[in-house]
Amino acid sequence: MNFLRKYLNDIKPNFEPEGKLHAFRSLFDGFETFLFVPNQTSKTGVNIHDAIDSKRIMSFVVIALLPALLFGMYNVGFQNYKAAGALADASFFSMFIYGALQVLPKIIVSYVVGLGIEFAWAQWKGEEIQEGFLVSGIIIPLIIPVGCPLWALAIAVAFAVVIGKEIFGGTGMNIFNVALITRAFLFFSYPTKMSGDAVWVANDTIFGLGNTLPDTFTCATPLGEIAQGAAVNNSLCDMITGLIPGSIGETSVIAIAIGAVILLWTGIASWRTMLSVFVGGAVAAYIFEALGMTPIAWYEHIVLGGFCFAAVFMATDPVTSARTQCGQYWYGAIIGIMAVIIRVMNPGYPEGMMLAILFMNMFAPLIDYCVVQKNISKRMKRLTNK
Repeated sequence: MNFLRKYLNDIKPNFEPEGKLHAFRSLFDGFETFLFVPNQTSKTGVNIHDAIDSKRIMSFVVIALLPALLFGMYNVGFQNYKAAGALADASFFSMFIYGALQVLPKIIVSYVVGLGIEFAWAQWKGEEIQEGFLVSGIIIPLIIPVGCPLWALAIAVAFAVVIGKEIFGGTGMNIFNVALITRAFLFFSYPTKMSGDAVWVANDTIFGLGNTLPDTFTCATPLGEIAQGAAVNNSLCDMITGLIPGSIGETSVIAIAIGAVILLWTGIASWRTMLSVFVGGAVAAYIFEALGMTPIAWYEHIVLGGFCFAAVFMATDPVTSARTQCGQYWYGAIIGIMAVIIRVMNPGYPEGMMLAILFMNMFAPLIDYCVVQKNISKRMKRLTNK
């Protein structure tokens, strides 16, 4: 990599304020810091120095998302061939490649629109390019159905980056999770493209792969079937492996668990938040099952829909979640409880994780404030009692 470092050093003066390519300074800086850890050090004040900057942290999160992404690609192909009754004649590679061809355009649109806006915004403000969208850009395609059109995705990403992030000051300053803002915009602006029975299975061929399904073909998710009062036809094994209709990256509990292990092993995600989401959701689901208010077992609420994916990758977002240790328990538990309540009590909205996390994003600062003030009060009491 020494030759690349030397090459970047040679062309860097062109991107300085007086250089002929100064208009692309932010773009060069973002590319350089993505490839190499910055070697600048502060000259005043007390600082903690670490070899891992935020870009490296985001890179680890992207790596943790890869199992869900790769399985999602396979499942897209699997669902198409299954709907056409052609599983017996399909190979693993044909289903995976077909799914990849369906998913990759969504990833490209997400990154092109999101990063394009961030590059332009950074250059306009004369700042460094922020790296937060490295993660959001890959999460967004994973939390939408395969039938979501690219034009709607592009509009939603642009809205989320500008309104949900940049106007608050950029990465680290946004109140709401950017990926969930994108999904919420799609859900409420284009509901027929995000829900119903016609968006969960790809219905056309690509480069001779896949099958063309009838325009009248429909297929509901397990939670959608429950909301319609129908019985779930999928086994618990299918729910855990993920071979069921659903958003691209949210179906496989196994793939999500691999990502969770990576996040916890690297210390990037908070185990307190993650654990409390599952505990809160399990307790709420168990209570509803005991009261006879839900037709499925409590553990099926945990493995269905986007519960696991959101608990691992979005509830633990360090920017929008609670930061105090005690606050993380409350923050996660309320998300899990609220998600199950929405599922059970609102038949018109079978998936509750998006609304639960967005709602708690608003209250994360309040939770941290209450925890800090309580600790201050305890310490003040100890001082006065001496």
